[in-house]
Amino acid sequence: MVAHVLRLRLAMMLGALRGDRDDVLRRVVGLVLLVAGTVFAAVNASGLGEVDRLTAGVVTVLAGSAITLGFAVAPPVTASVDPLDPRRFAVVGPEPRPLAGALLLAGFLSVPVFAVLVLAVSVAIAWSEQGVGALASVVSIVLGLTTCVLLARVSMALGALVKRPRQSRELAGVYLVAVLVVVVPVAVFLGSLEWRGTVPSQLVSAAEALAWTPVGAAWGIALAPTPGAAVGSAVVAVATVAALTAVWFILVRILLTTTPRPVAVRERGGLGWFALLPGTPGGAVAARSLSYWLRDRRYLVNIVVVPIAAVLSMVPLVVAGVPLEMAALLPVPIMALFFGWLPHNDLAYDSTALWMHIASGVRGLSDRIGRLVPVLLIGLPILAVSIPLAIVAHGRWAFLPALIGVCAALFLSGLGLSSISSVVAPYAVSRPGDSPFQQPQRTGSGGVIAQALVMLGSLLAASPAIWLAGRALASDTEDAVGALWAGLTAGVIVLVVGIAVGAFLFERRGTRLMEFAEAT
Repeated sequence: MVAHVLRLRLAMMLGALRGDRDDVLRRVVGLVLLVAGTVFAAVNASGLGEVDRLTAGVVTVLAGSAITLGFAVAPPVTASVDPLDPRRFAVVGPEPRPLAGALLLAGFLSVPVFAVLVLAVSVAIAWSEQGVGALASVVSIVLGLTTCVLLARVSMALGALVKRPRQSRELAGVYLVAVLVVVVPVAVFLGSLEWRGTVPSQLVSAAEALAWTPVGAAWGIALAPTPGAAVGSAVVAVATVAALTAVWFILVRILLTTTPRPVAVRERGGLGWFALLPGTPGGAVAARSLSYWLRDRRYLVNIVVVPIAAVLSMVPLVVAGVPLEMAALLPVPIMALFFGWLPHNDLAYDSTALWMHIASGVRGLSDRIGRLVPVLLIGLPILAVSIPLAIVAHGRWAFLPALIGVCAALFLSGLGLSSISSVVAPYAVSRPGDSPFQQPQRTGSGGVIAQALVMLGSLLAASPAIWLAGRALASDTEDAVGALWAGLTAGVIVLVVGIAVGAFLFERRGTRLMEFAEAT
């Protein structure tokens, strides 16, 4: 079977150069660009032998980690079709285990893998000038290439389980947001570094951390600063390969024993988020909420106002004489606080459409989680881009963990408390189609109290992280890590408890919620 699959793989590679003229031309142009880029990178990689060992190690780990991560991310982003999809072999009734092994070996026969191999060999030649032994170079390259191939195989297999015949506009938007969340912070970080003839300490720290992660461990073996670090990276790399291999064999068995569901009906135009998200109660609630958040003016105004109001909060501080580098830290926590606060009255925005959730018997947990999906998809990217920008304006990257901890505590705890508030104390809002600035008259102060309690509760939950962040801001940067973990812990606990309590109350108060929706 192995020989047959390998011959089939080679035939597929050669067959890619035959067919429609335009398709062949695109493939040839792409191949030429890949070869040119590989040659250029390989020539420049030879310069690693002329720099100091620390610089060579940092460049190797960072570049290797980026390449490895690319093998995992590229298949879903490009929506590439797997020519070695295990389900294509189901008609001949193969055993899952031998087929998984054969397909894994065939995965090494691809143009991207050949390009990485050429680049890795040129880097290994430069390593030899740094005094790296042949064994360490071979182990690093073999583990690195195997990790890349396994990540690509696993990524394509996971995509085969959920892939639609075509990419929707919504899915393309999700991929774009994901790329921005990764690229913008990294670009801001690299742009803020000060190069003074040596590798910045931030890059050294980043490389040391990546050398202990699955994406960078294999590339950190050869030029590890100490023998202990080399052994640690090797152990992580071997464990990564073993785990990915096990996942791959499991996925092949699942693909061979699972009948794919027909998706043509779900891909008809107009379904939007409903075609993209899972066909579960929680997925339906999330799709419906996303449609509202991205189309309803009442939601869009909130999304636009929060960042603007947060940035404007700097003005009084700067006018009062607060240094700009200190005032720049304030807008991001304010955005985190308000993004967590936004869904505190989300049931009221449904108006009479709330009956669909209650009449269909949607469980409270599905409703609570589904309604938080839009806020997470909108708030997390904005915070991920804003936090590094605030740190650049502040000038101390050591404060980054503290700012992340404070924002996480405010955002997550706000979502948890909002999950309770929207069920316990909904209040009247502008009806669908009305101007978002047209607010109905309300009797009583329940709405004001609900808004205040969610904000005060979020601030209370984040108070340990805020206190530690204040200490880190004053002098002790070690408290920045403490603020990170304190904020994450408090935020996750309040979020989980809030969702659980809100789910319970949603099921108990269904009748009252319907009465509220009909009355407003």
